[in-house]
Amino acid sequence: MTEAVFESSSSPTTSINYRKLRSDMLIRRTGRLAFALVPWIAYLFLWIPILVLILFSFNDSRMSAVWRGFTFHWYQGLLAGQFGDQPNFTTANLLDALQRSLFVGAVSTAIATVLGTMVALGLERYRVRGKRLIEMLMYLPVVIPEITMGLSLLIYFSSGFNVLRQWFGVQWTLSLWTVIIGHVVFSLPFVAIAVRARLSGMTRSLEEAARDLGANEWRTFQRITLPLLMPGILAGALLAFTLSLDDFVITFFTQGPGTTTLPLFVYGMIKFQVTPDINAISTLMVLASIALVTCSLLIQRNRT
Repeated sequence: MTEAVFESSSSPTTSINYRKLRSDMLIRRTGRLAFALVPWIAYLFLWIPILVLILFSFNDSRMSAVWRGFTFHWYQGLLAGQFGDQPNFTTANLLDALQRSLFVGAVSTAIATVLGTMVALGLERYRVRGKRLIEMLMYLPVVIPEITMGLSLLIYFSSGFNVLRQWFGVQWTLSLWTVIIGHVVFSLPFVAIAVRARLSGMTRSLEEAARDLGANEWRTFQRITLPLLMPGILAGALLAFTLSLDDFVITFFTQGPGTTTLPLFVYGMIKFQVTPDINAISTLMVLASIALVTCSLLIQRNRT
């Protein structure tokens, strides 16, 4: 009887089952390891070029491709106003481009924040005819390629200016305001998304209590709704400002004479030579973008 049990436990069928079980466990462990490594590989793929750029901004050589040592010379030159060795790329031109970028970012962010908040409130709190169509059109700038949107805006402005010139004799051309309009169209959906996310987590009990106590719609919005929405509004505004500050494609298509922003200024420099000056400027832009996005995320997490 004992020999029969031993033979049954060591039969080929039981051995094959154990082998299959070990194989399944190995596949599962490999899958878990792969799922753990894939995000890190993706992050490294995205961040290694940026890290290399930051590293070579401290290079003690005029040639970016050759590492000669560590130095703060290029950052000191930016702070001291000793920047660039070409007539079109001086410190004064750099500051002018930075001033335009900040102006475009501030104005477009203010407009996009107001409009995005209104759109989010309308879509989330009220029954709007054609709501699905409005949502699709609003989120379209988020999903379509930037070059498609930039080209569409260029065609729209060119056609509109031709109509105004032929019908009314008004001579309008591409300018800093066309860049602002393009940035508003591009960043408005991001503000609306942030505000709608905030609205979806809000209860209407405080607003209803304010209405029961005699407050009208405007007073309720001013004293209750707006303070509760403020984290989402600020997060959307910071995100819109970041997108505007870093945008190149839409600005390139909608710019006019004398409207060079900081990304366009950097692009004009790299057409001649990539130097540590450019790396230093790009590093500062990356750090500013990271800081603004981090503030936006921290504000969105504030649910109190």
